[in-house]
Amino acid sequence: AILQPCSSQAKDLMPSSSVADSAPSSATEIGRSVERLYSTIESRRGADASSSWTAKLFAKGRGKIAQKVGEEATEVVIDAVAGNRENVVKESADLWYHLNVLWADMGITPTDVFTELSQREGQSGVSEKNSRSAE
Repeated sequence: AILQPCSSQAKDLMPSSSVADSAPSSATEIGRSVERLYSTIESRRGADASSSWTAKLFAKGRGKIAQKVGEEATEVVIDAVAGNRENVVKESADLWYHLNVLWADMGITPTDVFTELSQREGQSGVSEKNSRSAE
């Protein structure tokens, strides 16, 4: 797992201590947290790869970024099957981070993804899936 709260690789993404001390509790705070993460990721584009894990991922390219998304998703699955809730939370944070790096690399914003989710709201999963297979 890449993003552990005390890992050296995570330090370039850690918010100020006042923000890190309290977990977001409302939709507004969660939205701000998502925006801060994405903004921080974007700010690492072109940064020194020797001092930033995010910059290193950007430098290695989309293939490596996508590989990391797959690795983290697999870790979530393994921990979920094992019933390890704590690790699912931690690995999900890693997956969320790596997805955001991939989105940034592809010019996709969290707003793009949430807009897609919003468009699906109220639609049954079966209907939504059938509509995609018709495309």
